Amino acid sequence: MNFLAHLHLATLAESSLLGNLMADFVRGNPEGQYSADVVAGIRMHRRVDVLTDTHPLVTQARHLFSSQYRRVAPITLDIIWDHFLSLYWDKLVPDDSLPAFIHRARNQIEPHLYKTPEKFQEMNEFLWSQNWLIRYADLAFIANVLNGMARRHPRLSALSGSFQDIEQHYSDLEALFWQFYPYMMEKAGNKDFYNLT
Repeated sequence: MNFLAHLHLATLAESSLLGNLMADFVRGNPEGQYSADVVAGIRMHRRVDVLTDTHPLVTQARHLFSSQYRRVAPITLDIIWDHFLSLYWDKLVPDDSLPAFIHRARNQIEPHLYKTPEKFQEMNEFLWSQNWLIRYADLAFIANVLNGMARRHPRLSALSGSFQDIEQHYSDLEALFWQFYPYMMEKAGNKDFYNLT
């Protein structure tokens, strides 16, 4: 799961949006570094990631990628899940527009940025002002995201090429999203991610 999915699942679970969004920027045990609700959000994010990475549907999705890109497939899939969530937001969340959701999330997160890791603060400068969460719906933007990550992290250069597997297996990935993401929504809504490390 990527930024939009983590924020959405956190909302369904009534968990800290800040904790869920910044978890990838926090190393080790967050206890004592942040408030209890933010720590719980970080732990929820990590539990979501573990469940995502080990779920049979996600394993099936990884096998759609050719061998040269399979190593980076988990990262590519995190981005593509956000693509489908942004694209189909109105079907999945009919009572709340995506711009309204993003506005509320931003208002909850930005006042606390000064207490967060510097790299997370830097990411937030672009996330909101450049409308990433809305632009994820555009497949061309997904290609740009993967290319940008590949340029910034040479060890992940295969991300750039992985986009061709997205194009080739788009309908299969879309079908897997519709099986997988509603399941994650149900778990979040049932608070199944609480009290888990």
